[in-house]
Amino acid sequence: MLAAALLLAGAADASTVAQTPADIVIYGCTSAGVIAAVEARRLGRSVLLVCRDAYVGGMTTNGLGWSDTGNHRAIGGLSLEFYRRVKRHYDDPAAWTFARRPTSAENFVNDDAMWQFEPKVAEEIYEAWLKEAGVTVVRSQPIDRRDGGVEVKAGRVVAFRSGTGRRFAGHVFIDASYEGDLMAGAGVGFAVGREANATYGETLNGVQMANTTNHQFTLDVDPYVVPGKPGSGLLPRVTADPIAPDGTGDHRIQAYTFRMCLTDVPANRTPFPKPRHYDPRQYALLKRYMDAGYRDFFRKFDRIPNGKTDTNNFGAFSFDDIGMNYRYPEGTDTERAAIIQEHVDYQQGLLWFMANDPGVPAETRTEMSRWGLCKDEFTG
Repeated sequence: MLAAALLLAGAADASTVAQTPADIVIYGCTSAGVIAAVEARRLGRSVLLVCRDAYVGGMTTNGLGWSDTGNHRAIGGLSLEFYRRVKRHYDDPAAWTFARRPTSAENFVNDDAMWQFEPKVAEEIYEAWLKEAGVTVVRSQPIDRRDGGVEVKAGRVVAFRSGTGRRFAGHVFIDASYEGDLMAGAGVGFAVGREANATYGETLNGVQMANTTNHQFTLDVDPYVVPGKPGSGLLPRVTADPIAPDGTGDHRIQAYTFRMCLTDVPANRTPFPKPRHYDPRQYALLKRYMDAGYRDFFRKFDRIPNGKTDTNNFGAFSFDDIGMNYRYPEGTDTERAAIIQEHVDYQQGLLWFMANDPGVPAETRTEMSRWGLCKDEFTG
């Protein structure tokens, strides 16, 4: 999921949490929300940053430490300032707790910036930045998504309420959440799913099979519970839904995953926990794939400082919990919580399966057992 911010201009309302309305109220403490808050303070505006959760930073502080930056010369402004702050942190030899400071250019580029970082370091930078800027941060205040949770008068947002009953009013509102719940509550239109080619006269939306080359099975795998016998049923996570023609619209959205910070440094490694709802049958298709010779499971264990990784999805069966998130955008809070737990169980179970299941090739189990959660990141 990618952050998007929308400005919602609103009239002042004197009845607020802090009595005086903020010039700008930002909902969502993603990187977009943090940067918007810092910039607004630099412009001399009063800012209220309202977080759904207790932490700030979104994906940046929760595992996405191997930045997908592409052309670094295209990055400027406060984004570049963040990466320069990252480099200043790692310029200190004391920052390299579990590894030597690299002598190559792997993590360093021009403009005195560094593009890979530990989640906890990103969080420290954001927290310090918000404090320096004088941003008021209110945590653990998920927006009330029920009718009336967002107050609109004469077509303008004037306030919104959190699930705890707190009311936040201001002159201008920014939705910097991943879900866009403030925008939805304000009546902003939206679409969920893949739009058909015909909707806007485009060619690369909707169902795409002819142009799909990534994350496909590279070896033949039998999908049936009893190989060769369709009557035995399909393995878990295989669907019998027919494939629609290319360019067709549907309800599906991009798969979700947790970008995990793992380590192979014994002093900082905690073994993978076995999830309470562990079900090895959920990974039978992956086992079948490995039986056919698949061995690329570790391709996207991308290195970040101090012997850690930003672990991402790679291949046909990996950390993406494919097909299990379609109800999330419009689901109730209860439905969303269940979907999140499904993703937690899936990824924890996958890690446990790869390190412990006797059906996994011995060399793969050995390699997986070298890895674990980072003690200094998963402190809860």
